[in-house]
Amino acid sequence: MADFTALTIDNPNELIFGSAPNPVTTRRGMHIGGGEVYPELNFTLPSIEVCTETLGEITAMYRTVVDEVCKRAVELHVPGLVIEFETLIEMTLQPEYAIELTKVMNDVLESYFVRHQLKSALRITPNDTRDKNRPPLMRESELLDKMLYTFEHCARNGAEMLSIESTGGKEVHDDALVECNIEKVIFGLAVLGVRDMQYLWQRIVRIAEQTGAPAAGDTACGFANTAMVLAEKKFIPAVFAAVVRAATIARSLVAFECGAVGPGKDCGYENPFLKAITGLPMSMEGKTAACAHLSPLGNIAAACCDLWSNESIQNIKLLGGMAPTIYLEQLAYDCRLMNQSTRDGQQRQLRDMFVRSDAALDPQALILAPKNVVRIAAATIAQPDHYRRTVVAAKEALAIIREAHEANAVLLAEMDVPWLEMLAASLAALPGSADAFIESQLPMLDTTKFRAQDYGL
Repeated sequence: MADFTALTIDNPNELIFGSAPNPVTTRRGMHIGGGEVYPELNFTLPSIEVCTETLGEITAMYRTVVDEVCKRAVELHVPGLVIEFETLIEMTLQPEYAIELTKVMNDVLESYFVRHQLKSALRITPNDTRDKNRPPLMRESELLDKMLYTFEHCARNGAEMLSIESTGGKEVHDDALVECNIEKVIFGLAVLGVRDMQYLWQRIVRIAEQTGAPAAGDTACGFANTAMVLAEKKFIPAVFAAVVRAATIARSLVAFECGAVGPGKDCGYENPFLKAITGLPMSMEGKTAACAHLSPLGNIAAACCDLWSNESIQNIKLLGGMAPTIYLEQLAYDCRLMNQSTRDGQQRQLRDMFVRSDAALDPQALILAPKNVVRIAAATIAQPDHYRRTVVAAKEALAIIREAHEANAVLLAEMDVPWLEMLAASLAALPGSADAFIESQLPMLDTTKFRAQDYGL
């Protein structure tokens, strides 16, 4: 396993879009992180039952979408693009569906590469179906076997970036968010989440090595993005959601410790921290992901992206055409502007505008400013284990927010302000070691919601 003990990017000026010290090269020649930002398009089906009877219709739809997207990419002189195939749950439960769709999409991408030299890659993101059981069977089940089978055989049929939004620890973390309980948040991430990531990503990396399809990365979507959505709806404080985001860093880093090489998956807003630590390229989503969810991070998310994503859009008809093609166009123009700024030597000015336009308006955006990313990432990686990394990341993020609040440099809702002291007190009271923390927390948890043995407890 890789051991990250120092930052790869320790200068905030070098944390910038389109540039990663350790770029990833795809089969069709995309050099992700090598100087250009590429669009990454994710689309899904309109309302339709996914079953054997409809598979022909669905297959034709996927083929048509990718063909139309590639046609528009050629017309817009897009130098390369990534298609992310996030399977629907039926496609992971029936892996042959996902495998067939992977073949179809890869064939279209290959045809455009041959005929038009359009560089491309296909990312495969199966569902983490293990939580269909209650409590989830995280280490031994038919659901896990099918998920890993989907990874392997999609990789053997054209997919070349293996990603997932894994869910180990949500059994505790979901309740922790609703309760605004930072101790339970940390238990879900630094104890359960880390242990599950280690188990799962060793297997994903093994599949990557066997198939030649690089393991790309995981996200804390089910954790910190859930917090972001709850904060957007005013159900929890934005300060709490920002601290949760920082607390996900050590958990999501595990994929790279196990051998993932990027580009990190788009819905991981913790990816800037991971880029600073690993030097690997990252996909990000922001304003063009509003079709999937609202957020306060629309511009700042682009500050250090290497792929720029729309999150996901249904294949529905809009005035300008089908939605996936329209979103490809929007992403393409965003990337064109970023890439032109690089050619003009103005990339830092554009990046700083992205940052300044968001950072003062929400604490979740504030911690994504490059200087704050480097500060939090440095404090995180200096710690010797995942538990202490998680605690220190949360403390450092909170310190940055407090400093900005005292300087009138960040906008906080009235409900958020008391949480600055409340969270500081809770974090200061945490035990110094993981063992002591686990011992203190286990008696307070509903252990009927998770199988302790699946986490080595």
